[in-house]
Amino acid sequence: MHISEGVLSGQLLIAGGVLAFAGTAVGLKKIDYDKIVHVAILASAFFVASLIHVNLGPSSVHLILNGVVGLLLGWAAFPAIVVALFLQAVFFQYGGITALGCNAVIMATPAIVCYYLFSPFLNRGKRTVIVASFLAGAGSVLLSCLLLGLALYFTEKSFFEVSLLIITANLPVMIIEGVITGFIVTFLQRVYPEILPQKRRVT
Repeated sequence: MHISEGVLSGQLLIAGGVLAFAGTAVGLKKIDYDKIVHVAILASAFFVASLIHVNLGPSSVHLILNGVVGLLLGWAAFPAIVVALFLQAVFFQYGGITALGCNAVIMATPAIVCYYLFSPFLNRGKRTVIVASFLAGAGSVLLSCLLLGLALYFTEKSFFEVSLLIITANLPVMIIEGVITGFIVTFLQRVYPEILPQKRRVT
């Protein structure tokens, strides 16, 4: 789901850079530095998961794991994803430096949204946790696809068909991400619950 260099308009690149900078600043401010290792591990997981990809026009289809990163890190997901995307751009030419801000917004914003929507349910019973985690994993990919489609559409109206193709191609990824996120969160709930966000129980 990386947008390549030279695809987006200059206005969108600037807007993406500003939003990514703001999100990263907020994320750094909110990081619990006693849990910085968690941030590093999840950034690494995001980095590795999206290395294996299938090119699709100006973008690509691959695992993202931004849902689980968002659930476990909250706002700290923003700097974690920015660092991972930067390293991918530098070492593997995935995406690009000029598109880094837009790519970060496309992948990190859904992570934050899913954190606020679904993390309060992680203190419930196992079935609720599984459902919430699945929806976070699948929903984060869906939101990323929608943001990517909007970015392409507002660059060129002719990209509308490409946007629909990207969303359609990522439908299986949404299901896979939901299952993986559900597995990871329920596993962590059992063996390492300290990593889960401590939220008020939802009744």
